[in-house]
Amino acid sequence: QVQLVESGGGLVQAGGSLRLSCAASGRTVSTYTVGWFRQAPGKEREFVAAVSRSGGSTYYTSSVKGRFTISRDNAKNTVYLQMNGLKPEDTAVYYCAADISVVIRVRSYDYEYWGQGTQVTVSS
Repeated sequence: QVQLVESGGGLVQAGGSLRLSCAASGRTVSTYTVGWFRQAPGKEREFVAAVSRSGGSTYYTSSVKGRFTISRDNAKNTVYLQMNGLKPEDTAVYYCAADISVVIRVRSYDYEYWGQGTQVTVSS
């Protein structure tokens, strides 16, 4: 079992940047594929990005490709989401989640463990 804690959210102007961190405790995070999801008010939770166990493979939803970068430092038991060129439509609560699968999956119900979320607000 792994516990996840997100940090790094905040208020930023459009075009700005934030880096989210997902710190894991308990079982080592290198055991899991890790994804980032987000949920805006009144909307369903949606997949943003994911990184494989080794960090060698990544996958992004089309709306963030080229702007967001997911990475991991297994030695620090932490996964990151660097967000550049932020837009108001990126405003949401961002969650990291861990999946025991060796392949990247994009459906939220495939992920077994979740953090509590961190708020990202982008002003226009």
